[in-house]
Amino acid sequence: MKRILTIVGARPQFVKAAAVSRSLKQHGIEEILVHTGQHYDANMSEVFFEEMEIPKPAYNLDIHGLNHGAMTGRMLEGIENILLKEQPEALMVFGDTNSTLAGALAASKLHIHVIHVEAGLRSFNRQMPEEINRILTDRISDILFCPTDTAVQNLDNEGFRNFAVQVVQSGDVMLDAALFYAKKAALKSTIIENLGLKEFVLATIHRQENTDDVQKLRQLIEGLNEINRKTPVVLPLHPRTRAILQQNGIELQCRVIDPVGYFDMIRLLQHCQMVVTDSGGVQKEAFFFGKHCITLREQTEWTELVTCGFNTLVGTDKALLMAAFEKAKMNQPDFSINLYGNGHASDIIADTISKA
Repeated sequence: MKRILTIVGARPQFVKAAAVSRSLKQHGIEEILVHTGQHYDANMSEVFFEEMEIPKPAYNLDIHGLNHGAMTGRMLEGIENILLKEQPEALMVFGDTNSTLAGALAASKLHIHVIHVEAGLRSFNRQMPEEINRILTDRISDILFCPTDTAVQNLDNEGFRNFAVQVVQSGDVMLDAALFYAKKAALKSTIIENLGLKEFVLATIHRQENTDDVQKLRQLIEGLNEINRKTPVVLPLHPRTRAILQQNGIELQCRVIDPVGYFDMIRLLQHCQMVVTDSGGVQKEAFFFGKHCITLREQTEWTELVTCGFNTLVGTDKALLMAAFEKAKMNQPDFSINLYGNGHASDIIADTISKA
């Protein structure tokens, strides 16, 4: 394959695309980048393209702020029109967002090969829209790049050996990005100095099942406030979540900052004591930078982090959160274990595509 169309729409996909795009260029593969607009504000989108030197998208569908069905449907229509115009040999999608599923559906219905990067992940929670997206995307993909052995095993368990597909254990492209951009972040980000940070816990909250359920959100904030009384908590917070807190009179005692770019996020991860998050990507990034993660979810698609003791699942239970916090302060796991490859996943992906 020498010409592919890549779909991105959310922050983690910008990070993954940055890593893979460099390798595609080195392998002489023409890439047409399409931004669905799923994350549309400057801090969640434009800053990543600027910082990470990703080529500006050839197309921006500007689709956002809709319910799942409407958003996915409009993306499907928009991507189909681009595919009909550009006629690529394949379409590449990342992860498990609505943009991922829309891109895969549009291509498969036009009999264009689908490449899924970060395939085979399962949280086994069908209540999560991301779980539905990843299951369906895997099933209609032609080349599945798995970040871990567990992901490959998940596909084996679902019978993918019987399908006419190519399954590749590539390693994780987010590790590629973390290693590559950590050096740039050290030179370009001054967030630690600007905020005067020393010892702190880094927290993020963004999942709708947490932010849209006021009872859950109140419990989470009470837990973060209690942690903050022991160790300062730094919380990059999206304006939407901040508005929900204000509307419901939920008081935040943490240090709230605006959403940050990737370089600032790397620096925060490097300097924090531990991470508290409901993000899938941040769970891995915490591991990349040697920090224990407490995850505000009942399940995770990154099960190896829990099994190996790098991640603790607490859901939204304040007592479990506090117990995990106290335990993590005393815990010093060995982060040298290789769970996500050697930092060359993007090269494996580009090489496989070039030979397909």
